[in-house]
Amino acid sequence: MKSLAGHFLVAAPRLDDPNFARAVVLMLQHETEGALGVVVNRPGVKTIREVWQMIGAEPCDCEQLVFVGGPVPGPLIALHDSEANAEREVMPGLFMAMQRDAIDALVRDPQARFRLFSGHAGWAGGQLEGELQTGSWLTVRAAVDEVFGPHDELWKGVCSRIGRQIVVPRLPPACLPEDPQLN
Repeated sequence: MKSLAGHFLVAAPRLDDPNFARAVVLMLQHETEGALGVVVNRPGVKTIREVWQMIGAEPCDCEQLVFVGGPVPGPLIALHDSEANAEREVMPGLFMAMQRDAIDALVRDPQARFRLFSGHAGWAGGQLEGELQTGSWLTVRAAVDEVFGPHDELWKGVCSRIGRQIVVPRLPPACLPEDPQLN
């Protein structure tokens, strides 16, 4: 089995699940026992400051929104680029943390580049592989800058990359424009 950790999943039209409509899922972990990902383009309505007040933590003035990571409830998950606060490397230059101390350090560091997620997407062993075989998901390798980039442009950009990945290898070289941007 080839791991999809560090890849984006986009639901194909045949996957009729409103939880994943126009969602881009970043796969954090993909192993024989199961898979874990977060929706990276769905900001929530609460800021980190508001969530910290709700959980009774030391006050925090971070106004960044907490993203809705998926339909499965669970602990907060931080995606970040700080190796010092890493619990797991998702792909080169992108790390994840779920421990309270590591997340607290990230949200208090004004220089930290991170996103915080409440909830996640999860699959039991073999479940994601079955969905991939039926064509329910389209995949493409993720880039760190996309994870931290504008969330409202991500779905369109990822779908465009997937389309090029599917179409370009099938085109004869004579049909490829010199500059695809002009096409």
